[in-house]
Amino acid sequence: MGIKMLLNAEAHYGVPVKIYTNDIDSESIDQLKKMSQLQFIHSHIAAMPDVHLGKGATVGSVIPTKNAIIPAAVGVDIGCGMNALRLSLKASQLPDNLSTLRNAIERKVPIGFGVHRQIKAKASTLSPLEKRLKVITDKHPALTRMLRNFDSTWAKQLGTLGGGNHFIELCLDENDDVWIMLHSGSRGLGNVIGTYFIERAKKEAQSRFGHVPDKDLSYFAEGSNSFDDYVEAVEWAQEYAYENRREMMRLILEAVRPLLPSFQMTKEAINCHHNYVQKEHHFGEDVFVTRKGAIRAGLDEYGIIPGSMGAKSFIVKGKGNPESFCSCSHGAGRKMSRSKAKRIFNQQDLIQQTQGIECRKDKGVVDEIPSAYKNIDEVMENQSDLIEVVHTLKQVLCIKG
Repeated sequence: MGIKMLLNAEAHYGVPVKIYTNDIDSESIDQLKKMSQLQFIHSHIAAMPDVHLGKGATVGSVIPTKNAIIPAAVGVDIGCGMNALRLSLKASQLPDNLSTLRNAIERKVPIGFGVHRQIKAKASTLSPLEKRLKVITDKHPALTRMLRNFDSTWAKQLGTLGGGNHFIELCLDENDDVWIMLHSGSRGLGNVIGTYFIERAKKEAQSRFGHVPDKDLSYFAEGSNSFDDYVEAVEWAQEYAYENRREMMRLILEAVRPLLPSFQMTKEAINCHHNYVQKEHHFGEDVFVTRKGAIRAGLDEYGIIPGSMGAKSFIVKGKGNPESFCSCSHGAGRKMSRSKAKRIFNQQDLIQQTQGIECRKDKGVVDEIPSAYKNIDEVMENQSDLIEVVHTLKQVLCIKG
């Protein structure tokens, strides 16, 4: 069973915090306490077993709010999430040397700060996004000045990976079936939208609910123009992130088809956010649920929980547990910062911990070393009452930005 630990907030109106692990640091606890003191939190806050310190709000937290949204809790990688697809191929049908596949994918999908030289996405995808975006930028023209070559950049970034912990992987499941899995979000424009509205929330007076215990918890109250504009913008960014993953998957399939035996895509395809906000019904109320580093795990709803680049990942099915607001973890969760990982580990450590995986093994990705993350098996054990495992995946190829 998942572990539930109740924190008593210092303020008299604090709500409980339900944490599904004992592996949590004091800074994260302090951050969760501050969030629990906000008067518009509904019922309680849930913290998933991959919980760790975040900017603005704790990563791995599920925050239900009434009549308010905290932009910093959603964060700047709006709509970041996962996409996974099972192919009709077996492990034995893969080439012995996977470097050719990796190179082909990297030629098709720009990584890091890279963008496509030309717009790759179809007009049927771009046109609806462009139309809705113009409505947003007409109200907030400052957004167009925050991204270089605004009009072309957001379109050329559709179908690109980004950097940090974003990845593309080729994996094998327990039946030796081949999967393609990827992790990415709303790229530069999502970051711009998040940054712009976070700063706007900090500047605006918060008169409806009073003082906030941390400026990063500044919010928009429902009914205000800023609230409506943020909801419109964040929904756009979430849709963009979803389409970005779809476009990347299309390009990956295009890259690997000439190099593999003929294959089909199975019906097992999943595309889910883990940094987002949406309206849901919980404990008798319609509330805005912000999942910062958590995925929705409604009854029989499929999701993806990746481990680190040297560990297992999981395709899961939700149990619809109301105490977690029908949520579960979004991954293993970091146990140390990127700067600390770079101080403790070196390139040789990375090579050793990623043996047997076709991936970058240079010092530029040492901060993504498996030892910088929590043990994925413990994370999964602590949320056994939130999800059931459908497939266990092990990567054989990993592309990092």
